[in-house]
Amino acid sequence: MDRTITAPRQVWVSDITYLYIGLGFGYLSLITDAYSKLIVGYCLHPFLTAEGSLKALDMALSTHLEREEELIHHSDRGSQYCSFDYVRKLKGANILISMTQQGDPYENAIAERVNGILKTDFRLNRVFVTFGEAEKAVEKSIYNYNHLRPHMSCGYLTPVMAHQSEHPLKKHWKPKVYKRSKVVRDQGQFG
Repeated sequence: MDRTITAPRQVWVSDITYLYIGLGFGYLSLITDAYSKLIVGYCLHPFLTAEGSLKALDMALSTHLEREEELIHHSDRGSQYCSFDYVRKLKGANILISMTQQGDPYENAIAERVNGILKTDFRLNRVFVTFGEAEKAVEKSIYNYNHLRPHMSCGYLTPVMAHQSEHPLKKHWKPKVYKRSKVVRDQGQFG
């Protein structure tokens, strides 16, 4: 199954990035609408486990339930996204699963780009003293990213405006085509 995205709520892309907190790290799980670039779910978690990704998915599911056609969830092949609980939650919500084939960051370019924007433009690449300080910075940065930062790929609309627009967005390059993973087509793999 191949799909070129033409509207919001067709493809979500997911990734995890790390933030420096004290002498350790925090792990930021993000779910972004591939069409509008709206971050629909996120969670900063102290451990690199499926729990943070599941919380981000819960946020995305709770705030963006309306959709007219099938939704694809695209990610890399990280253990968090392959975990039994994560796959079960996607299947329970009737969301199709797509994963990178070769582990190449270009196969998840939108998610990687959002990570870079948050770290560079919104200064999440600094060292935070406490986890709480990092959480507040993440919340503020994501709000500002969604509501204030225009994207060239969205016709210079902010993600919120692009997500709510009833008119097609002017795209400046060839659209990405998303495919369901071969692994997921074999229902025996994930039951």
